[in-house]
Amino acid sequence: MYSVAQYPSNRAASGRAVRGDAEQRTRNRVLGAVLEHGPVSAAELGEMLSITPAAVRRHLDALTRDGVVEVKRVATSGTGAGRPARRYVLTSRGQSSIGDDYLDIARTALHRLAELAGPGAVEDFAEERFGAMERRYQPVVDAVGDDVAARSRALAEALTRDGFVASAAEVASRVPLPAHMASVQLCQGHCPVQQLAAEFPAFCDTETAVFSRLLGVDVRRLSTLAGGGHVCTTHIPTGRGANPPVAGTPDHHADDTPDASEFLPDERP
Repeated sequence: MYSVAQYPSNRAASGRAVRGDAEQRTRNRVLGAVLEHGPVSAAELGEMLSITPAAVRRHLDALTRDGVVEVKRVATSGTGAGRPARRYVLTSRGQSSIGDDYLDIARTALHRLAELAGPGAVEDFAEERFGAMERRYQPVVDAVGDDVAARSRALAEALTRDGFVASAAEVASRVPLPAHMASVQLCQGHCPVQQLAAEFPAFCDTETAVFSRLLGVDVRRLSTLAGGGHVCTTHIPTGRGANPPVAGTPDHHADDTPDASEFLPDERP
């Protein structure tokens, strides 16, 4: 039975526990916002979550200490002379902490599959997995017509519904580009098979091929989460029309494709 003297301290302990739970919930919201919108600034996080700048920075500092968030310097304009802005993104550890249940079992199973049936068996597995995705996405992408940019946005929306946290935006270039070099960057902020793809590149290669078939153009991967990037970024040319080059024939626009360094360094436009 508690004495009167003991009650205030117990009530204080209960209050600390409640505040601790609230802090953790807010921290999880900040982490989720970084996942969905990163690279993102502390000010932007505060606005979208209705949290004071001081509180946002406190949570970001804690997440940084935990190794799940890190700072990325991003130019704010094509040729801006000012200091690059601070943007927050998830680290590889932060990415792998989301949706990696049964990772060890899956990794072991794929290694065993490769041992028993050869490396091609893993590629066949990836083709089957992404083939199902392609069949589901095809009518969604086709429904918006032939415009490649519109198809890219439809693909990003479908990917987001499946948890890939995707976006598609026109590329901002440091230099003016002719119309036939217009392009979109498709970014994916989360990959549920990131750790597996790091060991088995067939997952990334097969997904890229599916994107190309869905969009009707020859796409190019600029970065992947599995390869250490902050997001998976796919370059999609939108000014050339549909129909990718036939395998084995030269792409006459290949020399026109700008190098990735010509684009803004922000991997999520």
